[in-house]
Amino acid sequence: QVQLVESGGGSVQSGGSLRLSCVVSGYTYTSVCMGWFRQAPGKEREGVAAIHDGRTSYADSVKDRFTVSQDNSKSTLYLQMDSLRSEDTAMYYCAATKDGYYYTVPVLLPSEYDYWGQGTQVTVSS
Repeated sequence: QVQLVESGGGSVQSGGSLRLSCVVSGYTYTSVCMGWFRQAPGKEREGVAAIHDGRTSYADSVKDRFTVSQDNSKSTLYLQMDSLRSEDTAMYYCAATKDGYYYTVPVLLPSEYDYWGQGTQVTVSS
């Protein structure tokens, strides 16, 4: 059974940093895309960052502030968030596609992802 478990959320002041982690278990794969998404109250879930085969994609709103990465075993996904703003406040989710992802560019569409974690809350106060 595939499980994704996020951690690292919390409350921080504007301009601060947080590092989210997502541990993936029960998933043996050859090629998948993994991503971070967020959802604020009353808003749709949106893609934040994704990584596949060393390539990364970022939403315009987080470029140059957030960095997505994986450990060497690819069992843990990270999201380093710097220069946080109040508008970054949301529940953050990690997700993975089904095995067999071979697109060149990591996708940021939630509908392309099949496995999801439960989320970790990030609150940024101004």
